[in-house]
Amino acid sequence: MLNPNKEVILTTEGLQKLEDELEVLKVEKRAEIAERIKEARTFGDISENAEYDEAKNAQAELEQRIDKLENILKFAIVVDDDDIPKGVVYVGSIVKVKDLDEDEDETFEIVGAREADPFNGKISHESPIGAALMGKKKGDKVEAHTPSGTIHYKILSIKK
Repeated sequence: MLNPNKEVILTTEGLQKLEDELEVLKVEKRAEIAERIKEARTFGDISENAEYDEAKNAQAELEQRIDKLENILKFAIVVDDDDIPKGVVYVGSIVKVKDLDEDEDETFEIVGAREADPFNGKISHESPIGAALMGKKKGDKVEAHTPSGTIHYKILSIKK
């Protein structure tokens, strides 16, 4: 469960995605579910109406997601390009590294925890690799202690 008073770090792109999702949920999805509830009521006694129960459950889940998004946005700290220090890994940086153990290059975008998508190269600044890279500069060697073992990287480049 999200700590209601915890700051959430987002990139400008991440903020926009959450705002867009919230808008869709509030405008489109609420209307869709209201229509489902209205339609289900026409099927008769709501105490034994599976369609009505399903629509009400969907409504509860929707409202829970809306509340969660509103809470995230309330405590969001947005990191824009001007906030990213030059030449240092920070939230919003795109970091190219050489995995010294596997002799392979990898590229990571450092993002806030809410935006992390490791399968697409977006890693949280709180993850083992992200935390190891934070504050480092081009040419630095880094050890990341992950659940699958220690990984050794050399930072090749840092971009905004």
